[in-house]
Amino acid sequence: MLNKLVGISIVLTSFLLGWLWIDYQHFVATPLVDKPVYIEISKGDSFVRITEKLQEQELAVKPLWLKILALQTQSAGRLKAGDYEIAQGATAFDILSLFASGKSRQYAITFPEGWNFNQFLEQINSHPYIQKTLNKSDSESLLSYLNSDYGHPEGLFFPDTYFFDKNTTDLALLKRAHDRMLSILDQEWRQKQDNLPFESPYQALILASIVEKETSVPEERQIIAGVFIRRLEKGMLLQTDPTVIYGMGEDYQGNIRKKDLLTHTPYNTYVINGLPPTPIAMPGQASIHAVLHPEAGESLYFVSKGDGTHAFSANLAEHNQAVTTYQLKQ
Repeated sequence: MLNKLVGISIVLTSFLLGWLWIDYQHFVATPLVDKPVYIEISKGDSFVRITEKLQEQELAVKPLWLKILALQTQSAGRLKAGDYEIAQGATAFDILSLFASGKSRQYAITFPEGWNFNQFLEQINSHPYIQKTLNKSDSESLLSYLNSDYGHPEGLFFPDTYFFDKNTTDLALLKRAHDRMLSILDQEWRQKQDNLPFESPYQALILASIVEKETSVPEERQIIAGVFIRRLEKGMLLQTDPTVIYGMGEDYQGNIRKKDLLTHTPYNTYVINGLPPTPIAMPGQASIHAVLHPEAGESLYFVSKGDGTHAFSANLAEHNQAVTTYQLKQ
């Protein structure tokens, strides 16, 4: 009788173990996600808490089987904090692999070419997934954090689209843009034309920011750069409106008046000789390249045609005629 009971017990145990094994294999192989799901794992979350967060998203997670799978795959202690997107059709194995990889959901922020530093900050401050740590008025601390040799942040950050993890700090993003700008500026400077009127890459960056603000037409950048280079070489005033506007700051209301052209600011190139003290915007690589490879020619003036392009002139008489044609008659 005892042997019969032992035999029955062994059969039942084998059946139970077999059923459990089949159930475990079914759990591992079955997709748990029928539509994309977003899960945020916080720093310090335990495996139990991560499992709870999956269940809160109504995923058919079996905690015991998930724990066994994590131990089997040696991922239990390697799950990383982050904001994750779990794809449709993901299995438990896929989910654990994702959490162990640390490939969290990426967010994006775009800084257009020609924006100034304050516009960069406004874009950062309006983004809901960037951690704000920077005091807008304290550029000195920012420059210290960046180990910058310059006393003003304008022009030091490369305009582009940057991808980042949730809760990346504003400082971390700006450091990436800063390092990228310095790298591109150095790369372009090492390949520059000879005999340019720049004493440093920073001076080239200043002029590049002016070119960036003067035109968005790619084929005009090197032509306009050539005009400014020749004016610098001849000791002529640059007389470029974007620098006047930058120097006016919040006083600029959409129009430049005659008195604005005569008012002295460090940036009013109708009054000051040479380049302004800092860039006036964040130039893209094309504008940096243009000022370091200006197009040869004789033009010293240009005026907007009203369609985004410019008319170029070699002397003042030609320029005045172009102004009459494209500006006064309009």
